[in-house]
Amino acid sequence: MSAKGGGMTGRGLAGGVTRIGVTGHRVLPDAVRSAVREGMRGLLGGEAELLTSLAAGADQLCADLALAAGARVTAVIPGTDYEAQFEDAAALASYHRLLARCTTRVDLPAEPSPEAAYDMAGRWVVDHCGLLVAVWDGRPARGRGGTAEVVEYARANGRRVTVLWPPGILRD
Repeated sequence: MSAKGGGMTGRGLAGGVTRIGVTGHRVLPDAVRSAVREGMRGLLGGEAELLTSLAAGADQLCADLALAAGARVTAVIPGTDYEAQFEDAAALASYHRLLARCTTRVDLPAEPSPEAAYDMAGRWVVDHCGLLVAVWDGRPARGRGGTAEVVEYARANGRRVTVLWPPGILRD
């Protein structure tokens, strides 16, 4: 199923489905990956739908975990030449593999820059989820549309936010 920039509203679906949005860093230390696996296991019980842009790192890890748990996954594709933004072939191949397994694909309208497109995708995810999972080191954003900005937007709009990042672990 495909949608153009909208179609889904609200924080949940009929029948008690929980919409879980994902935001997070692209480079994840092994200790963070373990914490995400453990944290997501507790969130994916029952009916769940994951909203993700399938970016390298946190998004792809969470999508894999959701699919393994039998959850639905909605791909939220930023309005840019998204595939050209992947920095390595393995991440792009993983993106294609996961995209093929998604229940729904939402293609967002074109934006003037990749950063603006990421910002819009993050806001879309927040606007359509009941819970935002942030695989985030707690540090300020390094650019527009980054994890910290998405978390700030979610909190400002009253969304529940769960941060999955072990204390003392540095990203770089």
